[in-house]
Amino acid sequence: MKHIFLTLLSVLLLSTAASAQSDGGGRLGGTWDAFVTIRDCNTGAAIRSFESVGSFNQGGTFSGITSGTPPTARTSERGVWGHVRKNLYRFRFKAYLYNPAAVAIGYQVVTHDLELDDDNLNYTSAGITQIFSMDGVQTGSGCSTGVGSRMVLE
Repeated sequence: MKHIFLTLLSVLLLSTAASAQSDGGGRLGGTWDAFVTIRDCNTGAAIRSFESVGSFNQGGTFSGITSGTPPTARTSERGVWGHVRKNLYRFRFKAYLYNPAAVAIGYQVVTHDLELDDDNLNYTSAGITQIFSMDGVQTGSGCSTGVGSRMVLE
């Protein structure tokens, strides 16, 4: 009986995974090189740009690193992502911010909506940044866009 239950459970899990793949849900998983541009929220004008690397892990977790802020001033990124519909996804991550004395002074939360292309090799994204003090009071905000390409073995 236990063997039959495990077989049925395996079939159910495989069919659920296949369904998520067919509607786009599993296509974002992997590691991506990204080019991020900080933008003026009112005009959309570019303020500055930098490179980042992000990993969209199976199961909906995210981790990333950036060249946009020195490692002594900001931690790496940890967050979550999910499939919205078709080629659309949303991700959110958090990073802690430090002053020059290495004291945590706040944290940053970035939320982006992402559109994956049909060949699963490139994406564009846009979203907001919120800055909070360590006691959770929002002290700033901003806007950004991103262009990503899947990291592959050649």
